[in-house]
Amino acid sequence: MKHGLIVGGLILCFQSAAIKKIIPMLDRILIQRAEALTKTKGGIVLPEKSVGKVLEGTVLAVGPGTRNTTTGSHIPIGVKEGDRVLLPEFGGTKVNLEGDQKELFLFRESDILAKLE
Repeated sequence: MKHGLIVGGLILCFQSAAIKKIIPMLDRILIQRAEALTKTKGGIVLPEKSVGKVLEGTVLAVGPGTRNTTTGSHIPIGVKEGDRVLLPEFGGTKVNLEGDQKELFLFRESDILAKLE
């Protein structure tokens, strides 16, 4: 039996207490930040303090977009799944899934700075 739960602007679909998929609501976008390089090309290991925050990420899921107040239809979002985007240094809602080591972030479309090609 499948169940759904809306938490903090996203729909969590789960089956028997295990989350299967995250579907963002409205203009929210689920993003996985790129990994910070901890080793140089020459093989030197960098300490965590010297590694800056990564401002790039990959779009994993996109909501349908905000609603037009006059017609009620959705305004499409400018990014799609798989796009690389430039993120602000601070912001986004951190999402951790049980049993998954990936750190995911939920941003609004207006928070994303640019689309990278």
